[in-house]
Amino acid sequence: MAYKVLVVDDSSFFRRRVTDILNKDPKLNVIDVAVNGQEAVDKALLLKPDVITMDIEMPILNGIEAVRKIMARSPTSILMFSSLTHQGAKATLEALDAGALDFLPKKFSEIAKNSDEAGSLLRQRVVEIARQSEFSRPRARIRPNVASISPKASRLIAEQNKSSTSSAFSSVTKDRKVVTAIARSSGKEYKLLAIGTSTGGPVALQKILVQLDESFPLPIIIIQHMPAAFTAAFASRLNSLCKISIKEAADGDVLKAGCAYLAPGGRQMLITGSENSAKIKILDDDSPKITFKPSVDISFGSAAKTFAGKVLGVILTGMGSDGKEGARMLKAKGATIWSQDEQSCVVYGMPQAVDKAGISELSLSLDSMAASMVKEVSRG
Repeated sequence: MAYKVLVVDDSSFFRRRVTDILNKDPKLNVIDVAVNGQEAVDKALLLKPDVITMDIEMPILNGIEAVRKIMARSPTSILMFSSLTHQGAKATLEALDAGALDFLPKKFSEIAKNSDEAGSLLRQRVVEIARQSEFSRPRARIRPNVASISPKASRLIAEQNKSSTSSAFSSVTKDRKVVTAIARSSGKEYKLLAIGTSTGGPVALQKILVQLDESFPLPIIIIQHMPAAFTAAFASRLNSLCKISIKEAADGDVLKAGCAYLAPGGRQMLITGSENSAKIKILDDDSPKITFKPSVDISFGSAAKTFAGKVLGVILTGMGSDGKEGARMLKAKGATIWSQDEQSCVVYGMPQAVDKAGISELSLSLDSMAASMVKEVSRG
């Protein structure tokens, strides 16, 4: 059965265009349209769509307020359409914070070379977030304080639990052991925390980073798939909410403990220098072979050359497999790789890629990620 889609926009031309594009996929069925935010709220309650595509600027009730009301009354997977401007970025981030799962530029020419490519991307993104409704509505799927672990990590924690009074709560679900979080730090020395993410990343990153104190002992690099117009606004938003310092990375930045560096959209971020004097290098990249700008693979790969095994690499929610090869390079140098568990991901693509490849040592829920990071990298 096809996923039901509600298209919301005050432009009749855009409603028709989006409807025509989505209905070309047999897995999608546009069941109705809405011309303003209030009508979107009413129809979401009445029709129970699997996905809603939502404009931001609309009469009567704007897209952000509509998202808040829908998520409060009838949680639904929502894809926002945004203008690639600073104001558009701020509004889109507010919509994501309100509960929307993903976004795309409203001008398709800004995300694709031609209409066929743009249509294919839109259909792919809608199908991916529609799959969330097969299990349950977004946000409600997240199980707090649960982590699934690899057999190797499971044995290690079991051994620790036998010899320690501070063991983690554990249970067995099918053939997979689950625990609240890591029982104890591995004792490894770290010089860098590296995080890669895509769809669902802005909310996941905010949830993790707000829990870190200004005394966090490592520099952090963040690679989030995001347009160039968005990363400065996203970094500024995070910096206003968090205790650690967060900035959009700039060429020549020296990595400092307790500071997070967000890769700028549309460019590549590399780590150069030595482990005790590392710097950021920002490059323009026009290579058609590199799909993502920024790319998790490229940043993780450069971190492997600079820091070798002294990296905690984390792959969060996201579509595709970017980060798998970079994580593999880090792992080959002796670094530690973690991933977000399926239950708490918006899209279990990037984490699944490292899990299936046997690269991830530990799969953690979003709710337990920050505390586990702090425990793992803190010494003494």
